[in-house]
Amino acid sequence: MRIVLSNIGTFGDINPLIAIALELKRRGHVPVMALPNVYRGKIEPLGLEFRAIRPDIDPTNSILVEMVYDIKKGTEHGLRNFLFPALRQTYDDLLDAATRPERADLLLLGELNYAGPLVAEATGIKWASYVLAPLSFFSAFDPPVLPMYPRLARADKKVPGMGRVIKRLARFVSRKWPEPIFALRSELGLPRGANPLFDAKHSPNLVLALFSRLLGEEQKDWPGNNLIAGFCFYDADAGNAALPAHLEAFVSAGPPPVVFTLGSAAVLAAGDFYEVSAKAAMELGIRAVLLIGTDPRNRPQQELPDSICVAEYAPYSALFSRASLVVHQGGVGTTAQCLRAGRPMIIMPYSHDQPDNARRMQRLKVARVIQRNNYDPHTVANAVKAMLADPRYAENAEIAAEHLRHEDGVQTACNALEELYLRTRRRQGAPA
Repeated sequence: MRIVLSNIGTFGDINPLIAIALELKRRGHVPVMALPNVYRGKIEPLGLEFRAIRPDIDPTNSILVEMVYDIKKGTEHGLRNFLFPALRQTYDDLLDAATRPERADLLLLGELNYAGPLVAEATGIKWASYVLAPLSFFSAFDPPVLPMYPRLARADKKVPGMGRVIKRLARFVSRKWPEPIFALRSELGLPRGANPLFDAKHSPNLVLALFSRLLGEEQKDWPGNNLIAGFCFYDADAGNAALPAHLEAFVSAGPPPVVFTLGSAAVLAAGDFYEVSAKAAMELGIRAVLLIGTDPRNRPQQELPDSICVAEYAPYSALFSRASLVVHQGGVGTTAQCLRAGRPMIIMPYSHDQPDNARRMQRLKVARVIQRNNYDPHTVANAVKAMLADPRYAENAEIAAEHLRHEDGVQTACNALEELYLRTRRRQGAPA
């Protein structure tokens, strides 16, 4: 089958698609990656067909990232000021990728590509959707932490029906956001349809939940045709999963360090995270790794001891298993890699799904949470010291890692996509 895989987002959103595409290619299919052009250099060396879609993402634009990671208005700004103004361009680009030079047999769409369901509806191409975290389902029975109203989540266990209140509140607050989608549907001659932010983003054919059951189980108000496939791991740079040479030498030279990282997007809005983290590590006298990204502002200004190693990037799959503890922002990709490595974590969430992921890690008793406004050297040092001294965190993390060893998100997702393709072929009366 020829399958177009598409989304708009950070590496946390794109890496699962790469993992699935590589496995589909191994099985003899033709995956086409329809992504912002910034990812072209990562995709084409893997031998995958690449088609650029707008809007592109400028990884050096810290203003955009800071806007997106505003805890109160981040999600709204990201949709209304970045994705939706380019919605018609996204539609045109994805339509071209789905129909030229050949018509696709199937689409796999991430929830941030709001033009994707319109392309599927306009062309009649079958599609599947995927989500990366339980927050995306907004279940009343497993209510998420809303970044702008975090205290509501605490009331969920005490106030009957609070989950329904949270779900209704989310819909009410965002009720005007999707008007550009409805306008484009009207322009294309399509009916108004269901709410694009909560309902229409989920495929009626197959919804892949690309996360572990450790994060969430099926709820009765999830969309139909859902499948919890498991995490789909990929973090190699053009197939290279080795640590940078100086980081490899550092990690090999002593006890497992504490790793401080902000993923692939929050790292561009780091503020004083690395400065504070370095001071906390020095206060404790522990070995630490700072993954600072390419923004020179993230490099701590004070002179660092030999016990602290600074690197721009490292594959988490090669580093986390050699760490004692990971401090991060709570993105689902980073969280998944921590679970896979069997390492406890401290989470300093920004926005979007991160506060909700953080709470779920607390429930598993593998993490502590420090809010951004409380992230200071003494607080961080105390939390790191307490977690390293309590063996229960490491034990619980290893239990989680053992659970993940029995999941294979990539194989499960690819099997489901093949089954959907074969069902579609049979219904069309074509040979499978």
